[in-house]
Amino acid sequence: MPNSNRHLITPAPGCAVDLRVIPTDDDGGMDKDDGEREFARHIARLNELQGLLYAESKQALLIVLQAMDTGGKDSTIREVLGPLNPQGVRVWNFKAPTEVELKHDFLWRVHKRVPGAGYIGVFNRSHYEDVLIVRVKRLVPEAVWRPRYEHINHFENLLAFGGTRIVKLYLHISREYQKERLQRRLDNPDKHWKFNPGDLVERALWDDYREAYEEALSRCSTIVAPWHVIPAERRWYRDLAVARILVAALEAMDPQYPEATFDPGTIRIE
Repeated sequence: MPNSNRHLITPAPGCAVDLRVIPTDDDGGMDKDDGEREFARHIARLNELQGLLYAESKQALLIVLQAMDTGGKDSTIREVLGPLNPQGVRVWNFKAPTEVELKHDFLWRVHKRVPGAGYIGVFNRSHYEDVLIVRVKRLVPEAVWRPRYEHINHFENLLAFGGTRIVKLYLHISREYQKERLQRRLDNPDKHWKFNPGDLVERALWDDYREAYEEALSRCSTIVAPWHVIPAERRWYRDLAVARILVAALEAMDPQYPEATFDPGTIRIE
C-alpha cells in the first residue's frame, strides 16, 4: 500500500527542531473525501497486519503518543486503533508517579508496560514526560533530567534489539488551536468534564513546553525509534497520517503466520 506522508516531518538524529515553522493544519495536498477513503483502506490493512502480528507472536509494536493539551491523543487512539481487535492492543497512560514508582528509576514503571510479543502497545503520554513536564515544572534539578535523553535512547535501543518496533508520534497543534479547543469545552456543558482549570496554568507555559519538546524530538529521534511530527488540526488527515505510518511499520516488520506444528493431512474430524 503506497505511503504518501511526504508532507510529514521526521527529524534526523541530532538535528535541531523548530516547531514554530512546522505547519499544524496541513492536509497533505489532499481532498478530505479522498483522504477518508484512503484511511478506510489503511484501517483494513492494519487489521490484517495486526492479525499476523498476533498469530506470529514474535514481535511487538510500541506506539508513543505525545502532544500539548488538546492535541488529540485520545481521539487518535479511538479512530485509528479502535477498529482493531482489542485483544491485541494495550493502552497505557502514564500519570504522576506513585510513591512506589518514585522509589525506582524513572524508566522502571515504563518497562513493565512495554507490549509483549504479538501485541500493539500504546503509551498515551510516556517516558518522555520525564524530560517534558518534569523539566518545565522543575520537579527535579536539570542535572537529573538532562542525562535522561541518553537513558531514553539506550532504553529504546534495548527494546528494538528485543524485537519491539517503536513508532513515536508528536501530534502538532498551534497555541491558537488549543485556545479554540479549550473554549469549546468551556462552552459545551457536555464537555465540562473534559475541562480542567489547571490546563490554563499549563497553557501559560506553552513556550517552555515547546522548547522542551523541540529538544526531545531533536535528541531522541533515532534510526531505531524515529519521531514523526503529525499536523493534527485537521483530524481526518491526522488519522490518515498515523494509519499510514503504522501500516508502513508493520509491513516492514513483515509478520507471518506460524507454520503448523502438526501435519494437517493426518487430522480427521469426525
